[in-house]
Amino acid sequence: MNRIAYMVIKSLPFVPAWFYRVCRLGRDQDPHTEQERYDYLRKLVKRVNKSGRVAIEVHGRDNLPAADGFIMFPNHQGLFDVLAVIEGCPRPFGVVIKKEAADIILVKQVVRLLRGISIDRQDTRSSLKVINQMTEEVRKGRNYLIFPEGTRSRKGNELLEFKAGTFKSAVNACCPIVPVALINSFKPFDIRSIKEETVQVHFLKPIEYDQYIGMKTKEIAHLVHDRIQEEINKFI
Repeated sequence: MNRIAYMVIKSLPFVPAWFYRVCRLGRDQDPHTEQERYDYLRKLVKRVNKSGRVAIEVHGRDNLPAADGFIMFPNHQGLFDVLAVIEGCPRPFGVVIKKEAADIILVKQVVRLLRGISIDRQDTRSSLKVINQMTEEVRKGRNYLIFPEGTRSRKGNELLEFKAGTFKSAVNACCPIVPVALINSFKPFDIRSIKEETVQVHFLKPIEYDQYIGMKTKEIAHLVHDRIQEEINKFI
C-alpha cells in the first residue's frame, strides 16, 4: 500500500479538482459522450500511473474488435487491474465490480463515470439482473469488462478457476469475447515498495460468436482461462 500513499502525496495538489471532475462526469445527467468521459478518465489514469512509477506495457491492442459491443475478460490480480486496462485500452467500457469494492472512495466515483455495475455474487437474483443488463447494453454497442475469477488471485501470475456464469452475458449477446492477460498487475499495490514497476496488458485475439456457439459456458470458461494462462507463461 506504500505506492497508493506515494501516488496520493505526489498528486495532492490536483486531487480535489480531479475528484470533483470525476464526480461531475459520473452524474446520470452529464451531457458528455461516453468517449469524452472515458478520454478524461484515461488521461487522468495515465498521469497517476506515471506519478506512481508504474509503466504499462501494452501488447495486442490491434486485437480489439473493430466494432463496439464486446466483453473483455481479464485475469484478476488486484485493485490496479482496472487502472492498467484503462491506460491500455482506447475504447470506453463499463466494468462489473463486486459489491464489496463498489463503495470504496474513488473506486465508487470511477465506476459511476464508467457507467459500471456492482454485483452481489451471493445473490442469485442480483447476479441474473446484472447479466441481463450487460446483455442488453452490449447488444446496443457498449463494451464491458468483467473478471471471470470472481475474486482476485493471491498467487501472483497464477490464475484461479474461471466461473462459468460470468460468460452468460457474452453468450446471450452473441458478442466477441476478448481474453486479456494481465502480468505483474499485483506488484504496484501488493509489494511494499515504490520502486519502478512494469505491468503488462495483453489483448488476445477475440473469440467470435461463431467460434463458441454451441459450447457450454463452462467450456468457454476453460477456453478463455487456458488462453490467458498460456499467454502469461510466455512472458514469465
